[in-house]
Amino acid sequence: MKKEQQNSADCALQNEVLLDQNYWDQRWQSRQTAWDIGMAAPAITQYMQQYPNKNAAILIPGCGNAYEAEWLLKNGFTNITLIDIAPKAVEVLKAKFAGHPEVKVLLADFFEHQGQYDLMIEQTFFCAIAPAKRKAYAKKASTLLKAKGKIIGLLFNKDFNQPHPPFGGNISEYSAVFEPYFSLKTMHPCTNSITPRAGTEVFINLIKIKRDEQLF
Repeated sequence: MKKEQQNSADCALQNEVLLDQNYWDQRWQSRQTAWDIGMAAPAITQYMQQYPNKNAAILIPGCGNAYEAEWLLKNGFTNITLIDIAPKAVEVLKAKFAGHPEVKVLLADFFEHQGQYDLMIEQTFFCAIAPAKRKAYAKKASTLLKAKGKIIGLLFNKDFNQPHPPFGGNISEYSAVFEPYFSLKTMHPCTNSITPRAGTEVFINLIKIKRDEQLF
């Protein structure tokens, strides 16, 4: 193996070890949750205001404090699944949604999760996984979604140039990740981000393509 290839492999391995369950649980235990904006993202709630099926099966992976789930619950949605890999996060969520059977809270690894959903909401989960796993994310999402299922949500439209989350990117990079499995209905700069993130987000609305049309 060439030296640069070995370095790349070592870096990928370090990311894999770093971003494990223990890493994220420690962040929760120490309240190092800088990704938390304290509210449901306006771009997501605006989209969901016009979403017609209140009984749709909705998945929010790496959900954190799940403000989007709170909003969905208050607005009549009845079938919401939250998954997070951090035990402390799941403890907090189970307390928050106790008495609400419309919201299922699971301690789970997204890449091992099984289920079938109409919609997946993306909010600061994609940016938290190692970039080397992004194609696996797209493929896994396509297996979890029903025919014509969607991913909607936000991605960062900037590079952070750091060896730890959040990991950024741009529309060109994201298109290459998702196009083998999804039709890119919308992937453009977000116009209604919260003020601290203005000009740094991409809103996505991706529709699963038929299995026989997928490239991989």
